[in-house]
Amino acid sequence: MAERIQKVLANAGVASRRQVERWIRQGRLVVEDVPARLGDQLSGNERVYLDGRLLHLPTAAGPAQCIAYYKRVGEVTTRRDPEGRPTVFQQVRPPRRGRWIAVGRLDINTAGLLLLTTDGQLAHRLMHPSYEIPRQYAVRILGRLSTRQLKQLRDGIELEDGVAKFDSIAMHGGSGANAWYRVSLHGGRNREIRRLFAALDIPVNRLLRTEYGPVALGDMHRGMTRQLTVPELEALYGAVGLRSESGG
Repeated sequence: MAERIQKVLANAGVASRRQVERWIRQGRLVVEDVPARLGDQLSGNERVYLDGRLLHLPTAAGPAQCIAYYKRVGEVTTRRDPEGRPTVFQQVRPPRRGRWIAVGRLDINTAGLLLLTTDGQLAHRLMHPSYEIPRQYAVRILGRLSTRQLKQLRDGIELEDGVAKFDSIAMHGGSGANAWYRVSLHGGRNREIRRLFAALDIPVNRLLRTEYGPVALGDMHRGMTRQLTVPELEALYGAVGLRSESGG
């Protein structure tokens, strides 16, 4: 069944639909030997070029794949790393078609839940601030937060790129000098959690993402990969106004 070029390229993980539309308007996409136009449909057997480079697209339609991966500290969320550090894409098997898209990044010193999907539209919406998808983290710090500090983190702190705050924050155990806190937020700014604590001169010595939207890390082990369940997929797609066509 033919589908619009924007959807085919987005589902293949090439770019978001909006980006594909920009490429079309700029004349950068060519189907066979004809410049692509908005509304063009692909059956799956066409050769598509971006700036003269052949794109490798799936030849047959099929449901998108979505997996959860327990990222380890020391891995980077990039496809290639110039410093030769291990990447998350080296730790997981390639998808049946298309390529994996990481739903948000975790920095090299942050571990925990990372969602990977071949559905570009789903990934784009899950990361877009307008959908306000909550993320939950476990944060370990030295010492305990005062009542005043907890209020500041809930009410908002001015960072270099604007005010940031936690939707919720609560103590979650600890031993000795260290304390664990469970925090949630729906922003996706770079190193936002570490910067919030740093603004109060509190270094974070461990950071673990435990939930992304309706998907939880659960009892996964470091380096483990698992397929999302059907209920998880339905909830994930539903959270961004899409309908799941995949059973896992």
